[in-house]
Amino acid sequence: MISERAKDGFNHLLQESLRKNLVTSSEDVCEIETITDVSEMKEKEIVVMSISSYLFRIITFFYFTLNDATKGQFAKIIKVQVADIDESAFHDAIGEFGNMYCGSLNRDVGRYFPYVGLSTPNILEKNCAAYITALDCGYVEHYRVTVNRSAEFHASLCICDYADLDFVVEKDAEGVNDGELEMF
Repeated sequence: MISERAKDGFNHLLQESLRKNLVTSSEDVCEIETITDVSEMKEKEIVVMSISSYLFRIITFFYFTLNDATKGQFAKIIKVQVADIDESAFHDAIGEFGNMYCGSLNRDVGRYFPYVGLSTPNILEKNCAAYITALDCGYVEHYRVTVNRSAEFHASLCICDYADLDFVVEKDAEGVNDGELEMF
């Protein structure tokens, strides 16, 4: 069972990780809204990432379509000119975003749960998302993500629980470590 406090915590951590990794300057605005009507998710592809522990598995889906607004946003994230992004470079940028986003989420989740590990991003066609129900998740939430009122994406948070989950996120402590590489 996933408590309401844990659901709130996972939602908060996901949204903060998205914000940290989608904005490129202090002028950027990243709006994230919970949605219930998944029919509005019309993007063509998804990047799937997971974070696992012995207590749970978090699977996140980030839905996107290669268009001018999306290319512009990801060009800023990887610091290249929009004209330099073809389909292959765009998928590389999405993969890099996935690494940064999932790494950030993994660090934040790791503050509350020891022994978490993360996957590499996998880019799939959107029709694969129809199998979310096969994951037998204890909790699923969907979001609309808009950056600077132009680039629009969607995301899904799926949590498979293997034990009771209950924790409270210390919201004032977020953002301490914003994604620099950890050396071991």
